[in-house]
Amino acid sequence: MSPNRQPTDETRKMNLQLIVITDRALAAPRDPIDVVRACLEAGAPAVQLRDKHASARELYDQAVALRELTAAYDALFFVNDRLDVALAAGADGVHLGPDDLPLHAARLAAPADFLIGYSTDDPAEAAQAQAAGASYIGCGAVFGTTTKPEAAGEQIGLERLEAVVKAVEIPVVGIGGIGPENAELVARTGAAGVAVVRAIMAADDPAEVVRRLLDAFRKGGDRQPGG
Repeated sequence: MSPNRQPTDETRKMNLQLIVITDRALAAPRDPIDVVRACLEAGAPAVQLRDKHASARELYDQAVALRELTAAYDALFFVNDRLDVALAAGADGVHLGPDDLPLHAARLAAPADFLIGYSTDDPAEAAQAQAAGASYIGCGAVFGTTTKPEAAGEQIGLERLEAVVKAVEIPVVGIGGIGPENAELVARTGAAGVAVVRAIMAADDPAEVVRRLLDAFRKGGDRQPGG
């Protein structure tokens, strides 16, 4: 499949119930692509490539491989931070943070249907991101995280997550310390999904964790008012 594959209408539905975020160190000694394959077979609807230590060429090679794999399962594929790599590999989108390329600049450079996620736990900033063209918000760390040293000790909690959900009309995805044991609580805030690194990448059976996460999140969504 060409890396410049155009997204389909089905892709645009943007199922973000679970975004599997890659981590080579946590997946070791396994290849992260093999872990992702198991997750996709278990029903994961979205994958984000995150590798802070890879060169641009290494990241591109990983992105092309993951683009082909996610396309085979009709799953969304995002690249963390690097808009250039995401576009070159034919990804569905990119995920940006406050220190990355400004959101408005990314939106100008990307195709109209290209998805752009943005990280913030501030309701006002989330609303600004929506106005600047964000497709969804990544919000955390909800329960704390050990995979991002710069966010060590941060724990925004469920109330803050819900405040961000209420501040925007675009989907909000919770991230940080999320596993099968608390995904249901995240769903009850009205969040569109969860993004998970350690609970999946470090698991002996990633596929089983994916199934449990999806089941827990769907149960939580069913328990929302009107759900």
